[in-house]
Amino acid sequence: MTGETNLSKLIAGMDPIVNEGEYVFVSVSNYNGIHSGDVICGFREKEGTTLIIKRDKAIELGLSFEFVASWITLQIHSALDAVGLTAAFSGELAKFGISCNVVAGYYHDHIFVDQKDTKKTVKTLKRLAKRHKNGT
Repeated sequence: MTGETNLSKLIAGMDPIVNEGEYVFVSVSNYNGIHSGDVICGFREKEGTTLIIKRDKAIELGLSFEFVASWITLQIHSALDAVGLTAAFSGELAKFGISCNVVAGYYHDHIFVDQKDTKKTVKTLKRLAKRHKNGT
C-alpha cells in the first residue's frame, strides 16, 4: 500500500491520536535486560543508542531520563518520500511554543511532545487539519 504524498491531503487527514502512557528517551550502551517488545523506537548514534520506552519501564530498569513525553500518532498513511508534512506541523506547533520530536514510521508519523503540551498539541494539529480540509 503506497502512502500519501499530496501535502494538502496529508495535513487534512492527520487525525492525531494520543497513545496512552508516558514515554521517555534514554541512551544506553547495550541492550542488557531490555526486551525488544518494550522499545517503541531506537536509533544508534556514536555516543550511544537512543531508545524510546515507557517511563515506568525506564524506572524499573534504572535508566535515567530528563524528558517525559506524550506520544501522538498522525493516522494518515504518509509516504516516506512525502515532502513538507513535518515542516507544516512542526512549524505550526512552534508558533505556540510547542517542541516536538518526530519519528517517521513506515505507515505513520509519530510526534513526542512534553506531556504538559498534549492537549494544546492535539488542538493545534486538528485546527491545522481543519484549515486544509476547508481549503484555507
